[in-house]
Amino acid sequence: MAGVAGEDCGVGGYSEGISTGQHCLSGEASAEWKSSEQVENGTPSTSLLYWDSDNGDGPKPSELYGEYTWKIEKFSQINKRELCSNAFEVGGYKWYIIIYPQGCDVCNHLSLFLCVANHDKLLPGWSRFAQFTIAVVNKDPKKSKYSDTLHRFWEKEHDWGWKKFMELSKVYDGFIESDTLIIKAQVQVIREKADYPFCCLDRQYRRELVRVYLTNVEQIYCRFLDDRRSNLGKFIQDKAKWSSFCAFWLGIDQNSRHQMSREKKDVILKVVVKHFFIEKEVTSTLVMDSLYSGLKAIEGQSKSKQARSKLSDAEEMPAPIVCMEKDMFVLVDDVLLLLERAALEPLPPKDEKGPQNQTKERNSGEDFNKDSIERDERCLTELGHRTVEIFALAHIFSNKIQVAYQEAVALQRQEEAALLAESEQKT
Repeated sequence: MAGVAGEDCGVGGYSEGISTGQHCLSGEASAEWKSSEQVENGTPSTSLLYWDSDNGDGPKPSELYGEYTWKIEKFSQINKRELCSNAFEVGGYKWYIIIYPQGCDVCNHLSLFLCVANHDKLLPGWSRFAQFTIAVVNKDPKKSKYSDTLHRFWEKEHDWGWKKFMELSKVYDGFIESDTLIIKAQVQVIREKADYPFCCLDRQYRRELVRVYLTNVEQIYCRFLDDRRSNLGKFIQDKAKWSSFCAFWLGIDQNSRHQMSREKKDVILKVVVKHFFIEKEVTSTLVMDSLYSGLKAIEGQSKSKQARSKLSDAEEMPAPIVCMEKDMFVLVDDVLLLLERAALEPLPPKDEKGPQNQTKERNSGEDFNKDSIERDERCLTELGHRTVEIFALAHIFSNKIQVAYQEAVALQRQEEAALLAESEQKT
């Protein structure tokens, strides 16, 4: 069975659904194709950060992104149950859009889906992982209907979309002009990595998504940071346990402290990706992009003090918690000081000026200026930066230092029990 991303359309609406069935291509409507090169306006990135730095081997996100415009003429005369666009190519794969003018297994709604072309001819085991946005264009751009989702297409889910994209009664409220309906699709093919935060979104597409989902991504980070800080705070506030831990830490030699204060980078980053990249969450790609940018900021900070100027031109970033030495995350200070800092230091401030209105028209230049773009990207990079640091600190503490402390406590109790038993035997 294939599926639908959500039955009700809204900007960023998402829920799981059911199949649209098998579909075939048709040449009923005219279409325009725009490659990612045509989408780019040629202007350099305004970002001061690491969003668009090299992502390693393989194609860049901009090379895996494309837009497609489908103009359906004589819309009022269509009497077919379904209509398919021409095939278009994005990321080396062919796709098409299917529309149900009277709804797919629903009444009084327009249904829209993105489909993998020639899916029945592909080799067994094929899959396509993509984030996409479909819009029905209104003559007033601010009233255009958008919906976004993230989906892994495969043999049994070769199409994905929305059964209840919009109510039919609203289609003629500015969406039909000269009896023509215009549908736009933005498709970003994702090449994910399991062991390293990865940059996965085209620059312009990412910025459109940031305008919609900035608050959601901030909440994801803040929940994680609040949880880790709360756990550390409880450990520190337990005076007996904290005093015992401090005595343990200060009682071991410097070389042992040094060895316990580091961990291989790939060990930690693999857990970071597993924790934050959730396939069905449309915000996962923005989270990965900002973690990638934050990680690059840490790498730059470790290599050169000058890199700190990239992170904020107005104010200094908080003092670092970890640095990178070759393939290792290393705590930059004594763990006792870092734990107290992590538990008490305030989170990066939320940007209250950032565009948070999800109904805002996404493609106009209104309020979509250089300052707001850089402000939002800086906000997310700072959150990504701090999240990677706190994740590394918490991982090193819980998986190495705290384990050694618990082993020492257990050994001490065994010794005390042995002494007590020996004393009782003598008595």
